[in-house]
Amino acid sequence: MTAPTTPPLIAHVVYHFGTGGMENGMVHLFNHLPPDRFRHVVICQTGYGDFRQRITAQHVDFLDLDKRPGHDYRWMPRLYKLLGELKPAILHTRNLNALEAQFVGAARGVPGRVHGEHGRDMYDLDGSNWKYNLMRRAARRITHQYIAVSRDLEDWLRVTVGVPTDRLHQIYNGVDHQRFHPRADAARPEPGPPGFLAGASCVIGSVGRMAAVKDYPTLVRAFIRLCRERPHGLDPAGLRLIVVGDGPTRAECQTLIGDAGLAGQAHFPGDRADTPDWLRAFDLFALPSLGEGISNTILEAMASGLPVIATHVGGTPELVEKGVTGALWKPGDVDSLTRLLGAYAADPERRRREGAAARARVEREFSWPKTAAAYQAIYEKLLRHHGDPD
Repeated sequence: MTAPTTPPLIAHVVYHFGTGGMENGMVHLFNHLPPDRFRHVVICQTGYGDFRQRITAQHVDFLDLDKRPGHDYRWMPRLYKLLGELKPAILHTRNLNALEAQFVGAARGVPGRVHGEHGRDMYDLDGSNWKYNLMRRAARRITHQYIAVSRDLEDWLRVTVGVPTDRLHQIYNGVDHQRFHPRADAARPEPGPPGFLAGASCVIGSVGRMAAVKDYPTLVRAFIRLCRERPHGLDPAGLRLIVVGDGPTRAECQTLIGDAGLAGQAHFPGDRADTPDWLRAFDLFALPSLGEGISNTILEAMASGLPVIATHVGGTPELVEKGVTGALWKPGDVDSLTRLLGAYAADPERRRREGAAARARVEREFSWPKTAAAYQAIYEKLLRHHGDPD
């Protein structure tokens, strides 16, 4: 009888594993990849949070390199030693902050190496920073395969970073169609404070990290202006704003709402595990980001039957089709956002029509099993071409 073989190990290196779109994608990937084909370990430069507990289909170890703020490169020899102990078959890094791990992996002799781009941060929104791009081009020489979550990022990797087409793959994130779905009837769920949604005619909502790159203060300012200007004869008493998430701009948003005297019409519940219930309480989803790769929350909103108004950045235009599933606007433009909010708030039939189209598109094109199968194909290719470590 042939003894069972141990599945090859994939070491995933990230800067931090907290709450966010990249982490959400990794969780779903671990929950959909066959556990008898691969093992996984997540190596974090700066720690990890409870979001990892959403991994339910298999056991995944999390390790911390304890990188300190600033130019602390002690994490690199720690990673070198750790990779020697773990002997992974594949190293998978994600985003710029973890890219340097590719050099460590190459020096350690990890056979297969892949890098994923999930989006850019506030310091490099368009991917043009020349210092960053020098490192990206240097890493290109030792990285076997690349994964981009949007066509926008795929084009940038090809044109700006110079990644050859045969080493470049574009894979959209999926969405859980069962967990995220439209509300079954006209009755609106009320996951927030009792009575908060009583009498609401239009609930404008969003879900996301309240970090600077998401620019939620712009959404709050537009909501305040909407309530004051009352376009299309809207009754401001029927308008509500909900932003589910936490981060540095949450306090600023609460202050803006309080100073405007609208604290009774806006709610910021922080991070929540029950986001599907919140989405089903919304009538309209708004995302004011300054930059995006592919937004998981947009996909989840579409799966929940919501029209989406979002900024024309990154991969968002690949999801939101103007006049079909929502609308796009220029980042930071409070005037344009106010007009859009007013138009959708005053037109429930438009919200219903575009929300139904959004749900239909998600059902056709975006699923986690499909996404996981695409990732598995790349991992299998790496194993075929580069093999397992000795």
